[in-house]
Amino acid sequence: MLRLGKHEFGPHEPLIMAIVNRTPDSFYDQGATFHDEPALARVEQAIAEGAAIIDIGGVKAGPGEEVTAEEEARRTVGFVAEVRRRFPDVIISVDTWRHEVGEAVCDAGADLLNDAWGGVDPRLAEVAARYGVGLVCTHAGGAEPRTRPHRIAYDDVMADILAVTVGLAERAVSLGVARESVLIDPGHDFGKNTRHSLEATRRLGEMVGTGWPVLVSLSNKDFVGETLDRPVKERVVGTLATTAVSAWLGAQVYRVHEVAETRQVLDMVASIAGHRPPAVARRGLA
Repeated sequence: MLRLGKHEFGPHEPLIMAIVNRTPDSFYDQGATFHDEPALARVEQAIAEGAAIIDIGGVKAGPGEEVTAEEEARRTVGFVAEVRRRFPDVIISVDTWRHEVGEAVCDAGADLLNDAWGGVDPRLAEVAARYGVGLVCTHAGGAEPRTRPHRIAYDDVMADILAVTVGLAERAVSLGVARESVLIDPGHDFGKNTRHSLEATRRLGEMVGTGWPVLVSLSNKDFVGETLDRPVKERVVGTLATTAVSAWLGAQVYRVHEVAETRQVLDMVASIAGHRPPAVARRGLA
């Protein structure tokens, strides 16, 4: 059972986490949702298309202009409060590695802290425990926030992913985060080259086998672009193919830009696996 906010989900209920970047320089949308009204419109559209979780971020993952904790909070806290007011039933996640920002967004109504940098600030898990919210525990290969990997190597990348993410998850629970509200994420591209991310996808079943719900953040990432030699705006097909494989292997939460397309992929895989009936079944019956 996965519990996020007021909601509970069984193991065969795949969830979409829609990305809403409150940054002027995000790699994919280049600041399309930096201002309030387009960002709120994005939230409304994502929910209508089938997103259960809205993931709000105030700092882009890659290198760029410095963003202080105060500026990150300015970009996210008021927006979290407004999303909570307008959409009281949606699960609100905030993509941050800083405990100060975590506290502020939890005060504003966040349900989940998405720590994409692998516990670089150990106090973030303490915030999650204190506020009774969920936590995403990610493998980032020991990288510092907003840095790119350079000639990184692993003896066994999945063994490292498992050791780090399960260790972070168990620590979070020991601090008081509810076990059913902790997810683990292999961290595609974070502290990894393309071959590492492909192997992490291929062996995702090993993460699922730990019993912790698995979140994957695949959307239009560099490992997809390098695998197919496609620029950022031409990575949707590769992303959806990777999504289908991840769904078949048992991942539960999908952090995405394209909500409607992802919903169809997840529904199709769930129906093939026997977890979801067809929406319509007329063929051969008329």
